[in-house]
Amino acid sequence: MSAHKVINHWESFMPGQRKILVIGATGTVGRQVVAQLLEAGAEVRALARDPEAAGLPDGVEVVRGDLADPHTLHTSLDGIETVFLLWPFATAEGMPAVLEVVAAHARRVVYLSSAAVRDHERQVEQLIERSGLEWTFLRPHAFAANALRWAGQIRAEAVVRGPYGAAAMPPLHERDLAAVAVHALVGDGHNGAIYELTGPEILTQAEQASIIGEVIGRPVHWEETSPQTARQQMLTRGWPPAAVDGILQAQAEMVTEPRATTATVAEVTGAPARTFRTWVTDHAGEFRDTMKAARIHEYGDASVIRYEEVPRPAPGPGEVLIRVAATSFNPSEMALRSGMLRAVLPVDLPYTLGWDVSGTIVEVGDDVEGPAVGDRVIGRLDAGGAAAEYVAAPVGVLVKAPATVPLTDAAAIPVAALTAWQVLFEHAHITAGQRVLINGAGGGVGVFAVQLARHAGATVVATASGRSAAAVSKYGADQIIDYTTTALADALDGPVDAVVNLAPISPEAAANLVSLLRPGGVIVSVATPVEPPADADVTALHMVARNDAKQLGAIVELLDAGALIVDVAESHPLSNLALVHRRSEAGQTHGKLTIFP
Repeated sequence: MSAHKVINHWESFMPGQRKILVIGATGTVGRQVVAQLLEAGAEVRALARDPEAAGLPDGVEVVRGDLADPHTLHTSLDGIETVFLLWPFATAEGMPAVLEVVAAHARRVVYLSSAAVRDHERQVEQLIERSGLEWTFLRPHAFAANALRWAGQIRAEAVVRGPYGAAAMPPLHERDLAAVAVHALVGDGHNGAIYELTGPEILTQAEQASIIGEVIGRPVHWEETSPQTARQQMLTRGWPPAAVDGILQAQAEMVTEPRATTATVAEVTGAPARTFRTWVTDHAGEFRDTMKAARIHEYGDASVIRYEEVPRPAPGPGEVLIRVAATSFNPSEMALRSGMLRAVLPVDLPYTLGWDVSGTIVEVGDDVEGPAVGDRVIGRLDAGGAAAEYVAAPVGVLVKAPATVPLTDAAAIPVAALTAWQVLFEHAHITAGQRVLINGAGGGVGVFAVQLARHAGATVVATASGRSAAAVSKYGADQIIDYTTTALADALDGPVDAVVNLAPISPEAAANLVSLLRPGGVIVSVATPVEPPADADVTALHMVARNDAKQLGAIVELLDAGALIVDVAESHPLSNLALVHRRSEAGQTHGKLTIFP
């Protein structure tokens, strides 16, 4: 590390004075930089070629731009003082034009280089030094995250096969690299600094594999293979020959000349660098062949839900493996759990609950085109399985998660929003200028039904209890009737064009809803079936929602356009799913509930 003054405490910073652009915000390091900048109180903007797919936290301004087209960067750099720069190309070509735009707006750049300082990285550093910008270079050594390339072997066989098991290095946690970057971005005293960054301990590759086994509770051993075998395997997976040869040469050198540790992380941040064991603990789920899930082995009350260790699934043809961010609680799952639905929805026991899923793709099966590892997705899983840490899902039912909604909250969308969409537009045929009564608007489906009806231009009359009235009003209802204190017929000012029933009411109460319709009107129920009098001039329908990824994609577009919002009333850990079922059966829940692993 060059000899420069460093700042060791967040409280010494004044990040509010700086607006920071993060280039490379969607990568492993970039996401950590963004998260820690937000924690430090900085104003953060992130560059993305596809802002809707960025999936960054609330509080980040995501703007469109492409390093390959420097003219697109002017807008993203407007008002920016400091830039975190990750250059994703294996050549410095194009960097002069990018730096020209950066220098026209900002005064400082923090560049993520590498300890190897490959030819193109050296050229980039030299260009930055000549740009007139203040600069800091980060040169990380071996990433702890490189061990993720062993995850498949460890899950399948608890073995790592590779060359140079004796190659020794000090693995660096990406959170420590990000912490140093954030100090350089928001603090003073880093201009002209070159930071060599390592973890705190030197470990061979074989020792790293052993530590992974200790953390996951399953012994993992190293099995030495020849460099030639490893080279061919890497080439088969599509690695460029020059990169393959560089990696193998570096590993060979580290057998006889281990990389030394540096104290830079502690000197810059004031906190010691995290150990490799800490990194494995943070990523243990990637290496385990088991996972936690909430399953039923028999039908019955909430006590039949078991939170247990089960085999981690593998994606089959046409499937992807999702690391679950959350599922949601749907009251109909209580009926499935109790056995009430066994005639219409038979399942094989044991059965993992969870029809809604939001999460990140971590593996891709055969015959999958488009979705890739790292994509954030949501979907409705007709076979269940999302009440778990991982789930294998057919790619055809998934869509990109909304960029404007936290991923855990996005689990509230699929079942509820699809039901609302179909009941309104496929069955009730709601159009602009109509007047629709939504009975049970305070529930999970009602959240979306009110908003979608209003977006379609309808006048919405909603029933809700007193505790849900404020939320339903926020969704855009024109009139709210507290069904616990007021008769609907007395509160309505004339008949409505359509009634949407979302509440499990008595058959008598359902029949009474018919009288609220104009002649020729329609009533659609997703709960209690409605039987109108024989002479009634109305259409009565009972519907069950179906899976439709195209509709779900349209709903996501509305969310990202700001036309809809997601409102999560409560979130609970997966281990408490049985308690959630009990509380719901006792009438102690309202709104949409999400469940996270």
